[in-house]
Amino acid sequence: MTAAEPALQPPPVAAIVRPRRESTSSWPLVDRLAYWLCWAVGIGLCVVAVGIVLFMFIKGISALRPNLFVESPSQGVLQEKHSGGFLDPLIGTFIVTAIGIAIALPVGVGIAVWLVEYGRPRWLMRTVESAIEMIAGIPSIVLALFGLLLFARSFFGLLSGSTSAGEVLGQSFFNAGIVMSVLALPLIVVATREALLQLPARTREASFALGKTRATTVRRVLLPSIRPGVASGAVLGMGRIIGDTAIILILLGTLKLEGAGGAPLLSTLRGTGSTLTYYIYYYAPTGDGNSPKKAYAAGFVLLMIVLGLNALVTRLTLRGSGERAAVRGIFVRAWPWSGGRPWGGGR
Repeated sequence: MTAAEPALQPPPVAAIVRPRRESTSSWPLVDRLAYWLCWAVGIGLCVVAVGIVLFMFIKGISALRPNLFVESPSQGVLQEKHSGGFLDPLIGTFIVTAIGIAIALPVGVGIAVWLVEYGRPRWLMRTVESAIEMIAGIPSIVLALFGLLLFARSFFGLLSGSTSAGEVLGQSFFNAGIVMSVLALPLIVVATREALLQLPARTREASFALGKTRATTVRRVLLPSIRPGVASGAVLGMGRIIGDTAIILILLGTLKLEGAGGAPLLSTLRGTGSTLTYYIYYYAPTGDGNSPKKAYAAGFVLLMIVLGLNALVTRLTLRGSGERAAVRGIFVRAWPWSGGRPWGGGR
């Protein structure tokens, strides 16, 4: 290249012109009213949720004492200061949750994998899907009655205690945990199935191209890729188990842990007891325990456990900081007072 020849210049880059976001002022009146109504309903739900949390926080903190965590409840005591704490219900909550999720997690993941990756025969897949939807809609009190009827049979005698006449009671942590796993099962199936459906097809194709079988692909590639989804379903299932009362009332039904004989751990699991939900039910202002302050304290502890589980689900769902920033950005752009721009509009 000589000095007289001009240097080659890159072509100018055209500026990217982004369209202006649509303003709600140009919408028809009906659409604007519906838009603002949706925002009002959403804000109202947030206000209700915050109000519940603040109410339980104020009531619970004022009644919460350290001794409540280390004392067992005293059923039948009319004086609140002598009614004990909620140590046994707290232990019972963890026992029932552990049993329920230990059963529901592998079963739910297995069902979801079969529905997405195999799904044959088709009629059976549709039947399983309908059964999962039906289980999700069944009231827990119906499941509890069915569980009591089932586990009171003589061939289930190893799972619970029996009377002096040899009749199987059907009430135990084993039985309550098994029925609780049915409650958690739909949540785990749905969360795992959605996570599998979101995986790109090239993930499976790459594994098949390397000569891996479908079972190996599921075990070595797909399941490790959807761990956050599986964990989210498990945590949601735990929250469903922790918050139920009807099954505990029918299949456990006593405030204190009562063993059923045998080895210490086996005796506890075959025995009866309660959870925090039953403790709150018993000591509520309308209950038989006549200790509303302790009900508020237990309710606050239960609420903190549930909020912690919800925070864990959010943490698992939004794995990367970029996703969290994107969610925050969508919320800011959707705020109706920021120029009247619609939800999730572009810049």
